[in-house]
Amino acid sequence: MLPLGDPELAAQIAAELDEVERRLVDAARHTEPLIQTPSRHLIDAGGKRLRPVLVMLTSQFGTGIDDAVRQAAVATELTHLATLYHDDVMDSAPLRRGAPSAHEVWGNSVAILTGDLLFARASQLVSELGPVAVRIQADAFERLVLGQLHETLGPQDGEDPIEHYLSVLADKTGSLIAAAANYGTLFSGAGEDVRAAAVRYGEKVGVAFQLADDVIDLTSDAETTGKTPGTDLREGVATMPVLLLRARSAAGTLDAEGADLLTHLSGDLSSDEVLADVLRRLRAHDVLDEARELARTWARDAVAELDDLPDSAAKNALVAFAGLLVDRLT
Repeated sequence: MLPLGDPELAAQIAAELDEVERRLVDAARHTEPLIQTPSRHLIDAGGKRLRPVLVMLTSQFGTGIDDAVRQAAVATELTHLATLYHDDVMDSAPLRRGAPSAHEVWGNSVAILTGDLLFARASQLVSELGPVAVRIQADAFERLVLGQLHETLGPQDGEDPIEHYLSVLADKTGSLIAAAANYGTLFSGAGEDVRAAAVRYGEKVGVAFQLADDVIDLTSDAETTGKTPGTDLREGVATMPVLLLRARSAAGTLDAEGADLLTHLSGDLSSDEVLADVLRRLRAHDVLDEARELARTWARDAVAELDDLPDSAAKNALVAFAGLLVDRLT
């Protein structure tokens, strides 16, 4: 059961997640078995279901969970799952949630098209919720794509790499988590001030979550995370710990070990032995503590967006939710 500060609310969310799972499977169902199998691949692999949880938690600021809230929760998770199919192709990730990535099983084309299919199913569900919901989905989808494009293109001349990366995280991760908070408050009839605060909270907590993941992806093993550690390093994708090393180098404050690490990170990491050695050394470097603290700062900033809201079980649950995302760092 989720530690949300209110056992009754946590039990309600847990029960509702069972219904979300049922609806996710139903949404991925297709008359052709060849299509149904890849479309259910990541659903069957499980996951944290953070976005559906946030839709339902933020609905507590209004009238609570009803069918519209449930449908929005499912649509948000389907959208997230669709992005994972695409991300794994772009990152050449061999594992996702402890299982072979879809592109490893069926190839890139099937994985990309399956992601497209799930996007379509999510859009169908959102279309039944009205034009405001459609706009929320469209805006989040645009930001998801822009975030991936900006990550692919990299920072432009004169752009600070860390600020660029934080902007990418806000688009790629924060936007959909913010949309989840938007749905929950919208369909429960929460006030506009509450809705705006929840959306700001959602975006910042999304960035905190991804910053925490950047550390966890380097410090945990595949059994714990369900992903192969160091995949981003191997593909040349610089996550926050690497960017912080580069920032220290640019400022002339990087130690010899960090400088040697940067040299290896820009080299050939195709060997499992070389990658394992770089990971071991990164785990021992204090740059990871800096990255951890940055994740915690974003989580605290997210919670601060709720300061003007009156105390309630819903507010306490969101404070606990933010803590859950960074407590994984300990």
